[in-house]
Amino acid sequence: MRYGLVVLTAGFTGLLSFSLLAVAIGTDYWYIIDVNKPNYTGPDDLSSHSGLWRIIEGANRSSVIPSFTANMSSLSEAERHLLGLHKVVVIVLPLSLILLVFGWIFGIVSSLARSPNFLAGTASYFLFCSVFTLTGVSIYIRYSNQAMEEFQRVVSPENLAYVDVSFGWSLATAWLSYSMEVATGLLLMLAARITQMKGHYDSGVTIAIL
Repeated sequence: MRYGLVVLTAGFTGLLSFSLLAVAIGTDYWYIIDVNKPNYTGPDDLSSHSGLWRIIEGANRSSVIPSFTANMSSLSEAERHLLGLHKVVVIVLPLSLILLVFGWIFGIVSSLARSPNFLAGTASYFLFCSVFTLTGVSIYIRYSNQAMEEFQRVVSPENLAYVDVSFGWSLATAWLSYSMEVATGLLLMLAARITQMKGHYDSGVTIAIL
């Protein structure tokens, strides 16, 4: 494969991974709760959807998730555990986004330098970033499942029959970002291998000429 094509593809997937993660972090469709209660005539929509920072209830109401501002002494052990999980998510995923910025810079420098060691190092860096993203998404799924378990304890089975919960497209976008980070790392590994093989070939040609 051609070196230029590989590094250009890696640059595109690296930029795409950053863009997808930024969209995921900034949108509010990580978790969706649809309530379809028959014969409900109340003025408010009971359905809601949430992101990393806030919960949107109905058409216009929104509330901030108090991960860092909640009075921990007034919460139960289960609620404190859930807030602890949420804190980890809102720290790890933005940190992964920041790391991706540096990764893209490192990728440009190493691709221009055509250094196998730099390219391999940048590839490892992107794979390291992907671990952060994977960790954040996995903890969010765990947090959501445990929150649903707590919800089921306080809501009667009759009312739960009208509730449909699902993960939204914001979470899917974060998963796509993770896959693009891995793809970027593998492409840079391939670029490092191509550069290394070309270096061996050029050395062999030089020795043969001499």
